[in-house]
Amino acid sequence: MKLDKSTIIEAALSLLNEVGIDALSTRALAQKLGVQQPALYWHFRNKRALLDALNADIQARFDTCEPSPNETWQAFFRRNSLMFRQALLSVRDGARLHAGTEAEPDHVAQIDAMLAFMERQGFTAADAMSLSIATSRYVVGCVLEEQSEPPSPEQIEALDARAQAFPHVAAALASYRNNRPETHFLIGLDLLIAGFEAKHVPSS
Repeated sequence: MKLDKSTIIEAALSLLNEVGIDALSTRALAQKLGVQQPALYWHFRNKRALLDALNADIQARFDTCEPSPNETWQAFFRRNSLMFRQALLSVRDGARLHAGTEAEPDHVAQIDAMLAFMERQGFTAADAMSLSIATSRYVVGCVLEEQSEPPSPEQIEALDARAQAFPHVAAALASYRNNRPETHFLIGLDLLIAGFEAKHVPSS
């Protein structure tokens, strides 16, 4: 078997989905590939480098940073955030995989295109970057919550039972239980974008 970066990344993603990020190691990956561990170091010097490569791979499959023609900045950030969320959810521990990574050098041109687009809308590059960081961290936080171990049925039942003595909490909790994670995600995302829109009036 030819051992190249694409082969290693494919095997590492498979292993990540099997065992999770905590158990993912270069030793376990070498065993999965049927090679000696040092063979991996020709391509990835350590686990951090491997995780960065995995993150870049899943982002490349789903993410797009460039706005479409005639697209509003609100629609662009909403669409881009949804695609980012889809990318993180596509693998086990996707949010933890992404956390702490830096933008890839190959993405600088796309980021520049996004900033130029926002400047044409009347925003400064600094404000555009602030919104990009805020939405990105919101997505990561939401996906981290979705991919965490859920509470036990007993914990849920205990909370629901206690909430019955508090009508406002009971009503809010019932609404929360009836909505899917994506619904909650979109509510928060739209509030974030609306808040940015209200606070930052573009210069003419």
